[in-house]
Amino acid sequence: MRKCLVFVALLLVSQLNYIKAQNLFNVPDTVCIRQPVTITSNIDASTYYWGFCSGYLLNAPVGTNMGLDTTLNNPNAIIIEKEGANYYGFVANETDNSLVRLSFGTSLGNTPSRTIIGDLNNTMPEGPTKMFLTKDANGDWFMFVTGGTDLSNSSLARVDFGKSLANTPNSVNFGNLGGVLSGPRGIFVQQVGNNYLGYLVNNFDNKLIRLTFGNNISLTPVITDMGSGFGLSGATDMLPVFDNGRWYAFAVNAGNNALSRLDFGFSLNNSPVGNTIAIGGNPMKSPSSLNFVRDCDNIHLFVTNEIGNSITRIDVPSIQLGPYFGIEYVNVGALNTPMSITKLVRERDNLYAYVVNNADNTITMVSFPQCTSATIASATTNIPPVYSYSQPGRHNVYLAVDEGLPTMRVQCKQIDVLPIPPLTMSQDTIICQGDTLTLSIRSQTGLSFNWRPDYNLGIKTDSFDVRVWPDFATDYRVVVPYANGCIVDTGVFVDVSKNKADAGPDRILGDGAKTILGGPMTTESTEHTYTWLPTQFISDISITNPVVNPPYDYTYYLEVRNSFGCYDIDTVVVRVTCNDLNLPNAFAPESSNPNSNRFGVMNRQIVKLNYLKVFDRWGKLVFETTDVTRQWDGKVNGEPAPFGVYVWEADGFCLENKRFKRSGNVTLIR
Repeated sequence: MRKCLVFVALLLVSQLNYIKAQNLFNVPDTVCIRQPVTITSNIDASTYYWGFCSGYLLNAPVGTNMGLDTTLNNPNAIIIEKEGANYYGFVANETDNSLVRLSFGTSLGNTPSRTIIGDLNNTMPEGPTKMFLTKDANGDWFMFVTGGTDLSNSSLARVDFGKSLANTPNSVNFGNLGGVLSGPRGIFVQQVGNNYLGYLVNNFDNKLIRLTFGNNISLTPVITDMGSGFGLSGATDMLPVFDNGRWYAFAVNAGNNALSRLDFGFSLNNSPVGNTIAIGGNPMKSPSSLNFVRDCDNIHLFVTNEIGNSITRIDVPSIQLGPYFGIEYVNVGALNTPMSITKLVRERDNLYAYVVNNADNTITMVSFPQCTSATIASATTNIPPVYSYSQPGRHNVYLAVDEGLPTMRVQCKQIDVLPIPPLTMSQDTIICQGDTLTLSIRSQTGLSFNWRPDYNLGIKTDSFDVRVWPDFATDYRVVVPYANGCIVDTGVFVDVSKNKADAGPDRILGDGAKTILGGPMTTESTEHTYTWLPTQFISDISITNPVVNPPYDYTYYLEVRNSFGCYDIDTVVVRVTCNDLNLPNAFAPESSNPNSNRFGVMNRQIVKLNYLKVFDRWGKLVFETTDVTRQWDGKVNGEPAPFGVYVWEADGFCLENKRFKRSGNVTLIR
């Protein structure tokens, strides 16, 4: 049975290692601005949260001072911790040795409510300096607090919250255990197997102190003086880091503005080897506190500096191999003797930490801004949408899966967004329908040039130019890859100015008849002009549908032109035949229209008119002529003829010597 349990344990460890090593997603490490970014998901999960512009630790932090706080009295230490869905913070005040609880609710971006816990019946250390909060195997919360202004009042206290950080705690002060505490700072406690083990550093004598609790963290610890040979010099804070199966502790030293690393090997039970870590540029100035975060698979240390009121970020690409890079941020939002910084907590796309300012009784919220240049800020699907960045820089892609579940995983990766390399190309333009245009692009470092779509796209005249002749507006794109991984996908929008002339279908017209020209396909707008040629026998040469009555075969041309200068021409052939006599069936002598106030032959191809006679209803002749151009004006013997229907008779010959003899009716209108 024991062997079986060992096998199961090994299997679980192997699965945990597999999960840790699994790459949750793939994303290009380099793109250009406006280049489409395609992410590949490598995991099946119940929930997904993608942040494409998440807060990035390598950006400069932004500090927001929360203003004077009456619950603070020269605060020296602050910590934050999440319990369930809620965040709690605790502040230790130097002057009155009091403890204050901060309740943030479900987000560290909220303004916290304050509860004064007090000095816990005078059990808090004198001038508390550092705090460490942990939960034991039974789910009980314990806080360890160090303090002391000199050797005589240096002490260690433990604050017991029970099952919830919202409880009113109890406290015990161990005093100066073994008399070895001398300005204790930087305490931490870890579970090692079934036992609990802790360490702290003495600010006054640079000693490392071990705390052995046994299998019950609520017992009074056994103190071991580990000596002072660990490169410590006025250490003000210390924290543990577990990496690749090995234990380390980092300490900051106000005595020499240096960082110390203590290597414990594979167990905190080992006596550590101390090292002073060289960091160029002197980025620490009287460091007062230290915390760290492992984000995007990288370790970063954050240090508050009393001198200069600044925060230093130390990047640790490899704990063993380094090199360690440090940068000091001097403008982080109204810091005033910052004494303590909390751990950094990521809430999806937001990163938060809090700093207490001893000199003015305030708290500063430190955040790392998100970028705003992603076309899509976030997504919740397994396969994220394609997006792009509009600004260059290093941006952070963040993925959290199975949030709130035991299988929750988080991974983030950086993506470098580069400016578009130098290139010149044709600008957006407009052409006339039917014209051809050459599009050009020039880039000395581009590897190739791929134009699309393949619509009215000509053969490349060289490696940079293409000919196009679109019939409608088209966005011609060109993809240019570069050796650094940048891919430029840009384009030229070619608008097409359409001008369609439709003169109408060819037609045959009876001699003397009229017809309306123009077809339905003509482009009509106020920005277009219309011209008909020739100008003879046409009612109006500037409209789309003029009336014509040519005397013989005629070809008319319609030109449609717009303000851009594009034009189109169409023709219509009007053939005139003399197959019959053409006379109106009504006329109005009093009309001002010369085309309707006379009655006569309208034909243009009559070569001889034998007669045209008009009779009233009683058969009396009222008008007679043999002149094809003469027409009746509606008068008889100089007097207006009455309204009514009249009968006409006509006899004559056309150009083709074809004889017509016809009769009909015409109405005289008064």
